[in-house]
Amino acid sequence: MINLFNKFNLNKEREEYQTVIDVIANDLEFRGTRLWILIFAIFVASLGLNVNSTAVVIGAMLISPLMSPIMGIGLGIGINDMDLVRKAVNNYLIAALTGLITSTIFFLISPLSDAHSEILSRTSPNIYDVLIALFGGLAGIIATSSKQKGNVIPGVAIATALMPPLCTAGYGLATLQFNFFIGAFYLFIINTVFISLATFLMVRFLRFPTKKFQSKELTNRAHRIVWIVVVATLLPSIYLGYDIVKQEKFSNNADKFIRSEAHFPNDYLLSKTIDAKKKIISLVFGGKEITPVEIAKLKTKLNQYGMENDSLEIKQGFAYLAPTNNNGQDERYTLLSNALALKEKEESEVAGKLDSIKNDTKLGAQVYAELKVQYPKIKNAIIQPATAFADSSNQKKLYLVLINLNEKLSDKERKKLEEWLKVRLQPSHSKDSLSLILN
Repeated sequence: MINLFNKFNLNKEREEYQTVIDVIANDLEFRGTRLWILIFAIFVASLGLNVNSTAVVIGAMLISPLMSPIMGIGLGIGINDMDLVRKAVNNYLIAALTGLITSTIFFLISPLSDAHSEILSRTSPNIYDVLIALFGGLAGIIATSSKQKGNVIPGVAIATALMPPLCTAGYGLATLQFNFFIGAFYLFIINTVFISLATFLMVRFLRFPTKKFQSKELTNRAHRIVWIVVVATLLPSIYLGYDIVKQEKFSNNADKFIRSEAHFPNDYLLSKTIDAKKKIISLVFGGKEITPVEIAKLKTKLNQYGMENDSLEIKQGFAYLAPTNNNGQDERYTLLSNALALKEKEESEVAGKLDSIKNDTKLGAQVYAELKVQYPKIKNAIIQPATAFADSSNQKKLYLVLINLNEKLSDKERKKLEEWLKVRLQPSHSKDSLSLILN
């Protein structure tokens, strides 16, 4: 057990305290080369967001030197070095302002203005982004404090994604979409605060030497400010995370409801829209007219899926469909073709199942006739494919054969009958895929 705990010991590979402090402190300042690298990284990230290229965005994260001042803030607070904190904060503000201005200018002059998935994914931060920043920051400071740094820092830069939300905030300003700006900049603040917090916690855990404040009151005040900032950043993300969970639950329930209940005879579901934020399900059907009674009956089934307070809109006819999509294709024709293809597939599956039942019935009748010739003692029989269930949730396909006899068979006759049935019925699984019951 002691050897197991030793495997988690960080002290054996820990770098000298002063070396770690010097590495972070010397890497804070944004001027000259580092400032130009930051500007070019902002341009690369903005281009990646503009053309919706994940690879380009990742490349920009690897180029960006934004991690250093953020870790410097956490380190300075952790060792009570207010000069280091001030230097880190000043350079962090310079970097953030430079990034925001650069990205705003880029999106102002860019001919492309659509908000692709790479942009949209940075506008709704939540508690999961907090956890990513916290654990990423922990990995970053442990790697920086170790003699075996490896490739952790680039990985942390990619995972915590400081650059893309800053550029997305610039996109929001350039396009006057302030909801984008607020969401993206909040994500940038989340990453900043929780990478700094992770650095602060790990510095204290590793027992870095701390400087003494002139008074205990000053120390307590500094710590209170840290935790106020952390809590103020954390609370909105918890609410947003909870809201995302609720929306995901609504979408899943709505999908189940549509698959299981939204069916009308001689009608085709042409399109469906699930608005998880407004809690609205909109369905467009084509075919015969759906009566108000049928619609009301369908709405009563919402409560079976935990959506009794949510809205269901039923629309009928092609008038509710867009004439063409972005590619100039007739969307109404496409949707009707898809609906007909789905209907044909369902009918084909039903026909296949009916054929299978007919074949099983025909085979059972033939086997019974052959059994009657060999064993005149048989009164009647049930011969059907079945599924056997067990407590372990395993399922096994088999043939169930139940035979009623006028006279009991000997063990030898029973064995012979069982072997003959296995060959005659040709079960597709193992030799045990037959259950014979004699009465």
